[in-house]
Amino acid sequence: MLLATDLDGTFLGGDSEARLSLYQTIAAHPDIKLAYISGRSLEAILPLLSDPTLPQPDYIVADVGASLYLGDSLQPIQPLQNEIDSRWPGESRIASAMQRFPDVVRQDEPQLRRCSYYCPPERATDEALVALARELDCEMLYSAERYLDFLPKGVNKGSSLQKLVEWLEIDEEEVLVAGDTMNDLAMLTAGFKSVCVGGSEPKLLEQTQNQTRVMHAENTGCAGIIEAFAHFGFLGAHGVAAENRRDETQTGKAELVMVYHRLPYEEYRVDGKIQRRRPTSPNGIIPTLLSFFADQRGSWIAWSIYEEEDEEEFVTHTSVDAKQYPLLTAARVPLTKVQVDTFYKRFSKEAFWPTLHTFWERAHFREDDWEVYCEVNRAFAERTAEEAAEGALIWIHDYNLWMVPAYLREMRPDLRIAFFHHTYFPSADVFNVLPWRREIIGSLLQCDYVAFHIPRQVENFVDVARGVVPLTTLSRQGCAPRFLTYGCAVGLETMTTAVDTGSRVVRLGAHPVGLDLNRIRNALDQEGASSRMAELRQEFEGVKLILSVERLDYTKGILEKLQAYELLLDENPELRGKVTLVSICVPAAREMTIYNELQTQIEQTIGHINGRFADVGWTPVQFYFRGFPFEEVVAWYAMADVMWITPLRDGLNLVAKEFAATQGMTQGCGVLVLSEFAGAAAELKGAILTNPHDLHDLARTCYLGLNLPRAEAEARLRQLNDIVSYNDIRRWGDEFIAAIQGQEPEGTESPANPTSDLV
Repeated sequence: MLLATDLDGTFLGGDSEARLSLYQTIAAHPDIKLAYISGRSLEAILPLLSDPTLPQPDYIVADVGASLYLGDSLQPIQPLQNEIDSRWPGESRIASAMQRFPDVVRQDEPQLRRCSYYCPPERATDEALVALARELDCEMLYSAERYLDFLPKGVNKGSSLQKLVEWLEIDEEEVLVAGDTMNDLAMLTAGFKSVCVGGSEPKLLEQTQNQTRVMHAENTGCAGIIEAFAHFGFLGAHGVAAENRRDETQTGKAELVMVYHRLPYEEYRVDGKIQRRRPTSPNGIIPTLLSFFADQRGSWIAWSIYEEEDEEEFVTHTSVDAKQYPLLTAARVPLTKVQVDTFYKRFSKEAFWPTLHTFWERAHFREDDWEVYCEVNRAFAERTAEEAAEGALIWIHDYNLWMVPAYLREMRPDLRIAFFHHTYFPSADVFNVLPWRREIIGSLLQCDYVAFHIPRQVENFVDVARGVVPLTTLSRQGCAPRFLTYGCAVGLETMTTAVDTGSRVVRLGAHPVGLDLNRIRNALDQEGASSRMAELRQEFEGVKLILSVERLDYTKGILEKLQAYELLLDENPELRGKVTLVSICVPAAREMTIYNELQTQIEQTIGHINGRFADVGWTPVQFYFRGFPFEEVVAWYAMADVMWITPLRDGLNLVAKEFAATQGMTQGCGVLVLSEFAGAAAELKGAILTNPHDLHDLARTCYLGLNLPRAEAEARLRQLNDIVSYNDIRRWGDEFIAAIQGQEPEGTESPANPTSDLV
């Protein structure tokens, strides 16, 4: 069958249960073809196509019948469109002629092959207007006692629908038409089985009351369409009620569901059998997320790789820590190694990662990889829907799971869905490069709460979303004093905190991830840390240590930093033999071959610098291409005179915070030189900010850090340590949960900033 339906007041109307029931019926029956028949233009319909809860149409008849499109490609349906185009006198001709009627105002909305006006009822029957339409050889249509449309001669919703049905060669008895206003009259009286949904325009009901094939429904919107399904016998004698009338999703018991790509423990294989060990999680995020399950029932959704031979033995549910978290269950999503390699190690890192960090020219977009990505996200959503109790709180993490909210909202509209974006979120001119931007934004707008590290990323998201759906800003707040405003490249004065999409209110927030300070204290207490500090103190006696710690990634600006270091030594020959740059670079996973060329370039540049400047007993650059145990990393932090962190773009950068905390705990006075394009730059007042895209600025600020007076260095470090100590990982989690629940967390006042003028 073909369901040909008006949108506003009809297919988009009715209560939420009826809409879900009808939409799920259409999704479950591929033999039901769907046509949107709308007064809107295609441009105005596009935002609806980004809503994952709406069934995607097979056909679109827009502009009150003047434009016909295929639903998948959005290309015009030829030759039907050619015939209409040949009758259209042109927009400019009509607009010019209508200037003689100044009280009839043109609608400021997208329109094609039609001219639409606001017209008072007394004007609609004006002989002069009727004569003008005749003169222009146009169809004139008036509806809702307000809207006047000039259309190509003989064109309306009914005529275009008839042409479409003939073109599709569909039996007229298998067509159901639904509408609610006078501009639907032509299609409701075109001879098809039709329904005027409840609340239809009185004039429409009057015009159709004697039509035997037009049903007047009692219920509004989708509920009225469901009535018509039963009345006309579509899907059997009882219509939608018999087929779907929503199968109730079996709810789980989890009050809080954490949706994270990693399990809260690590799995490894011994003789083909899966074994478990405690996580070696960086930065304490996993322990913090676990802590929320101390006194409430919950589930942790994550993937687990399984081999084909393990499929029958795969255990979906396991305990995490029966003693410490007796109410928490790990619900594992079984993925093959091929799925993980495709969705995470290749697609996420080769398509999304470079785009998010504004390196779109490095991105590779593959449609088949996107299909695997969506397949994995749907699997996560299905597991989440099974685990969650009625009205449960769902906390989804990062871009690997962008599409989970879309699938989950359709399955479980009762849930409260929150999303935290751990990576940078770019502006619209970058993000819009993604071929799937509409689907991604449509999914994120199904959340109740979406949060990022800093306000700039929030505003970038809003900017991108405005290009996908019409948004109304509901509330904003100032970013100071927590964040810098005009002091860095990612600073911002005010931030949007709530938007209305037309179907949902989405709240927004900025929550920079904090540190697990106990992890740093424990590492410093290790014997290995103190002995390594003593060794480093002796090794670098009389030499200032510039430290750089990062993963191997083009976003980290490693090459640019090395080039700036060469410039520093060139311009300041007195530093030769007096400073050493130590670069600790953690390799990427072996499967990520995209970094091989970068590694070669880094090694060649280091060889060039050392070959040019090295002297007996002095190596300008010491490069460690491996990860160190954390107790050794904090030893390096404690001994550094300058911490040089210069990513070209970074969501936050926790290394900067680890350095500040370590120096604070060891009574140091090291200087943090930080890229102003790192998210942390908006939060860490006390750092010397630098532009990593400017080699001269990189060299200048590093030189400043090396020569900063001790009193100023100590003051800056006190400020940094104050911020990092106060806004730790526990506060991050508490504030996020409180924001989701619409509460003000206790003790949210900002720490004192005694040296804010130093930023």
